[in-house]
Amino acid sequence: MGKRSKQRKEVNVSSLTKKQKKHLKDFGEQHPFYDQVSNVQERTQLVELPDSSENESHSESEAESEEENANMYQQLLATLKHVSDDEEEEEDEEEEEDDEDQMQDENEQLSSNAEEEDSEEEQEAEGDEDVQEEHVAEGEEQGDDDKPTEPGDPAQEDGEEFTDSKHETKFCLETNFLEEDAEGQKNETAEPSVITSEDPFKKHIDRELEEDEVNQITGNPKTSSSLKWPALGQLVFSSALKNVHPLKSEKETDLTKLHLRKPLDSTWPRVNSSFPTGESNPNFTALQRELFTVMNSYKDLYYPSRMATAQGEEVRHIYCLHALNHVLKANAQVLNNNSKKRDQKTALDDEELRDQGLTRPKVLIVVPFRESALRVVQLFISLLEVPGKKVDVSNKKRFKDEFGSDPEDRPPNLKRPEDYEAIFAGNIDDHFRIGLSILQKSVRLYSPFYSSDIIIASPLGLRTIIGSEGEKKRDFDFISSIEVLVIDQADIYLMQNWEHVLLLMSHLNLQPKDSHGVDFSRVRMWNLSNWASYYRQTLLFSALQDPQINSIFNKHCFNYSGQVAVRNMPVTGSICHVLVQLPHVFQRLEADSVLSVIDARFKFFTDKILPQYRDAIMSHTLIYIPSYFDFVRLRNYFKKEELNFAHICEYTDKPGISRARQFFLKGERQFLLVTERFHFYKRYMLKGIRNLIFYELPTYPHFYSEVCNMMKAWNKGEEATWTCTVLYSKYDAQRLAAVVGAERTAQMLQSKKNVHLFVTGENN
Repeated sequence: MGKRSKQRKEVNVSSLTKKQKKHLKDFGEQHPFYDQVSNVQERTQLVELPDSSENESHSESEAESEEENANMYQQLLATLKHVSDDEEEEEDEEEEEDDEDQMQDENEQLSSNAEEEDSEEEQEAEGDEDVQEEHVAEGEEQGDDDKPTEPGDPAQEDGEEFTDSKHETKFCLETNFLEEDAEGQKNETAEPSVITSEDPFKKHIDRELEEDEVNQITGNPKTSSSLKWPALGQLVFSSALKNVHPLKSEKETDLTKLHLRKPLDSTWPRVNSSFPTGESNPNFTALQRELFTVMNSYKDLYYPSRMATAQGEEVRHIYCLHALNHVLKANAQVLNNNSKKRDQKTALDDEELRDQGLTRPKVLIVVPFRESALRVVQLFISLLEVPGKKVDVSNKKRFKDEFGSDPEDRPPNLKRPEDYEAIFAGNIDDHFRIGLSILQKSVRLYSPFYSSDIIIASPLGLRTIIGSEGEKKRDFDFISSIEVLVIDQADIYLMQNWEHVLLLMSHLNLQPKDSHGVDFSRVRMWNLSNWASYYRQTLLFSALQDPQINSIFNKHCFNYSGQVAVRNMPVTGSICHVLVQLPHVFQRLEADSVLSVIDARFKFFTDKILPQYRDAIMSHTLIYIPSYFDFVRLRNYFKKEELNFAHICEYTDKPGISRARQFFLKGERQFLLVTERFHFYKRYMLKGIRNLIFYELPTYPHFYSEVCNMMKAWNKGEEATWTCTVLYSKYDAQRLAAVVGAERTAQMLQSKKNVHLFVTGENN
């Protein structure tokens, strides 16, 4: 028996027959089948199965059935493989032992292996960081003990079972029906919250596009028209279809006539009471009312004035109201049709029951940090809470622990600008995603994506699920039927990784690879025709206008209802906020195309600008570089030319930052290269600046004045020798207008002169 290990290596454990698998699952032991030469029967080996396996074996079908539990089989198979390897090691080391002692050791090893696997599964369910690197969704892989993950979830690990059948049934759209109203009014036709033919939701969803209209959307140029509203300012409405109704400013203030689904018509005034509203419209601020007019018309919206310090929360409140209103209406339509189908009092046409997409998620909200997701979820819960009736929220404690923050975590005595405090408040982790199921008076947090109505995620959190071309574990079917997309604080993604946003947009509303259990008789025809992108409403909010953000709105938004973009040009510019007395020299460089600007700027800088600053007199020169790729290129050039310089970027550690700042302050390094992302994330005061070069105009206009005002920290009576040089091209028109104003920008771009001078500060 001591030599049996050699024979075992030749046996493929996966070749078990169905009877052997059935015997193993039913009795926890396997038939002896390893001895193929000797007729001597082996002792049976006891296999200790996890408790969850024993429970689920009762609900399985017969062994001969084709619907065997694949995950259970993988767990058992993994156990057997571990057993074989461990037994071989033990037998090689202890060949001299007798048979009884050896079998006892093997059984003990089996038990310990089973316990180790159980503990490993629990660690995976609690979400360790290593599992996150393998594209496991944070919101789904971390589960409470009584609320594990559901199969079909793209973030689910192999072998994980879903046992939360109670909650799954409760939040399943297919098995639920529309409940009667609390007042007992079953006939809801007169209720203002019921979906009527005048409801913008029903008008938008029920319209069937013709193929020639789809061809117009994809092939025809958009026609645009301008209009001006009191709060939003200058609007540009564009559409590829000629029969789309233009946008009109609505003055309606009665919530019952705004087609809000219950209970939003009663909870919204309370939730929104923290913002000052006028007497004419007590339920909305002026900005919210105009934003909701655009949202409720189901047109795409681009609002580039969503400042973190000013109107950020107002905007968040209004898009949460619209998103939740959309989900409640969509779910009510499904539940109502379920009731009709169950009652069967009248003959129903199959087309009347087409009320859903190919997958359940309807709303995708993209936010940069966990703190933003926390506030969105809190708003949803508040909007669903009727006074006197609490909303049933599952996994609420876990959500608060993972998305909340401890005030003690923040370092004390940090003096940072107001916008920095607003952006980086709370939990600023940028890798997360979470699904929400909303059904009548209940909310389920951490619901698997294919059972969710709303998905809240960061670009990085979605990127690790969507994956890249060629990766085995990737999934994007869950965003195939998104009807409302909200991208909030889009400017921050420029400071994170814009490629993640582009990847998301290219994978939205694609035809799913699997059916995911959908009832095709209930799927809308335009979903089946792969036209979901023409019905999707995109709401894009940013603190600034940027060509990359504009391209998302222009190239990835095909809503047949049209697009509305706010286009307010800055009048003054951030240069007016520079407090130091400083000459600003703007030098224009020539480039033939957008792609050639990068090389043209580098050549212009190295040939014409840098030679002026190589002299020792021009020491203490800070070079501000928005792009990290330009930073690397300049750093390598400075090393090649053996220039005396230091450099700081967002990846530099604290000791490196301290050394570079000290060398620059003391004049031991003539140049200091700094990236814009470093300034965005740190906002350190860099002392010792005498000469300032903007290699490119800043992404955020107020960064221009912030960096210039750092010169105040070096006030030794040498203000007269300070300089500031800015490089720009005709393709930097938006950034230039944000710094010097729209009128001056037009003059600078049309002028025959390539050099323009501005002087700031008080004249003595």
